[in-house]
Amino acid sequence: MSDQEIREITEVELPANLKDHWKSAKASVERNNPGYAIKFLQAILKEVPGFLNARKLVRQAAIMATGASPGSAKKGMFGSGGGAISRQAKKDAPGALVAIEKELEKDPFNLGINETLHDVGLRMNLLDTAAFALETARKGNPENTKVAHKLAQFYVARDMHMEAASVYRDIVKHDPADGAAVKGEKDSSAKASMQQNLTDDNSGIKVDSAGAAELEKASRTALTKDQLQDRAAELVGKYQQDANNLAVVKQLANTYEQLEEWSNAHQFYDWAHQLSDGDVALKNKAASMKDNAADQYIKDVTAAAEAEPDNEELQAQLAEISASRVKERVEECEERVKQNPTDPKLRYDLGLAYYDSGEHSEAIPHLQQATRNPHIRTKVLLLLGRTFAAKGMTDLAIKQLSDANSELTVMDNVKKEILYELGCIYHEAGRKDEALDCFKQIYEVDYGYRDVAARVEGSYED
Repeated sequence: MSDQEIREITEVELPANLKDHWKSAKASVERNNPGYAIKFLQAILKEVPGFLNARKLVRQAAIMATGASPGSAKKGMFGSGGGAISRQAKKDAPGALVAIEKELEKDPFNLGINETLHDVGLRMNLLDTAAFALETARKGNPENTKVAHKLAQFYVARDMHMEAASVYRDIVKHDPADGAAVKGEKDSSAKASMQQNLTDDNSGIKVDSAGAAELEKASRTALTKDQLQDRAAELVGKYQQDANNLAVVKQLANTYEQLEEWSNAHQFYDWAHQLSDGDVALKNKAASMKDNAADQYIKDVTAAAEAEPDNEELQAQLAEISASRVKERVEECEERVKQNPTDPKLRYDLGLAYYDSGEHSEAIPHLQQATRNPHIRTKVLLLLGRTFAAKGMTDLAIKQLSDANSELTVMDNVKKEILYELGCIYHEAGRKDEALDCFKQIYEVDYGYRDVAARVEGSYED
C-alpha cells in the first residue's frame, strides 16, 4: 500500500476480514491480557495504518503491559533502532510505522519515538495520528514544555484553537512564566470563540488545480483592507474543509501578511512549510513573520509607554521586553545561520542582530560574509560602516560607506542614507569639507531630507 492510498478510517470502515481481530483485541484489553491484544492490534495496523482507534488501543495495552505511567518516560530520545527508523521513514513511511509500533510496545511514552511517529504521520497526511503521537509524548513527559508547544502549534496550524488553548493552558500550569504559552492561550481562546460564530457558507468547497491558479492570481492583485479581510474569511472557509491544501494555506498566509496580522501569517507560513516537505522559502517567510509579530508587540508597548511617560510599570515592561527581544533575535538568527551557514542573507540578519545588541565585534565577520550577495551588498556595506564607526574605527567606516556610495548611480533613498551617514562620520572626524560635500549631494535633489538643509545653508553663514 502506497503513502497516497493510506488515510485515516473509523471502525465502521474497517475491512471485514479485520473486524474479528478488532473485537478480540478489545476483549483482551478488557480481560487484562495486553500481550494478546497487542498481537491482534499490530496485525491490524500493519494492514490499515490509518485506523487510529487501533493505535490508541495498542498504546493502552502497551502501558498496561509495561507498567508505564504518565511522567515516567525514559530520558533517552530513542529506543533501540530509533535512528534507523528515522532514516527508514524517509524511504518507506508505512514500514516505519510498523517499526515504530514495535518500539512503542516496549516504551509507549518514549519521547523520540513518538515525535518520529508525529513526523511520519504528518508526511503521510495522517494528521490525527500525528496529533495523537504528540499527545502521548506530552502525557509521558509532562515537564517537557517544548513538546507541548509543538503540539499546540500543530493544533493552531490545523485551526483547532480550542485544543490549542487547552495545551497552552496546561503549559502555563507547569510554567507560569512562559510568556509564549500565556499569549498562545489567550490568542487561541479568542479564535476558538470566533470559530463559534463562523458560518459554513463555504461548506464542501475543494480547491483543484484551477482553483489554485485562481488563488495565485488573486494574491497578485492589489486589494483594499476590507477586500483582504473578505478574502481571508473566504480562505478560512476553504481551509476548514481541507487543512492540507498547500495552495490555500499559502494564500491565507499571504493574505494575513498583507493585512499585517503577523502572528496569523507566521502560523500559516509555518504550516505551509510543513506541508511543502521543507520549502526553504516558506521556512524563511515563517521566520520573518515571527520576527514581525515580535517587533509589532514591542511597537505597541512602546506607543503605550510614550502615551503614559509617568507609568513606571509600563516603562519597566517596555525595557524588559526590548532587552528580551534583542536577546531572542540574536538566538534565533544564530540558529538559522547554524542550519544554513552559506546563506548571505541569514549572515546579514545575524550581523544586524549583533549590531542592535551592541555586540559590534561579533557582527563584523557575518557582515563581511554577507557582502557576497549582490542583492543586499549595499545595505550590508552601510551596516558594516556603522559597525566600524561604533567601534571608533573611522577610517574603515569611511571605506565601507564610500564603496557602497560608489556602487550606486541613482540618488534613491538608500544612496541618500549612505551619503548622510558618511557625511556625519566625516563631520565627527573633523573633515568638514568632505562632510559638506556629502550633504550637498543630498540637498541638490531632496531639500527636505533630514537636517541637510540646515547643515548646507548654515555653512554659507559661517
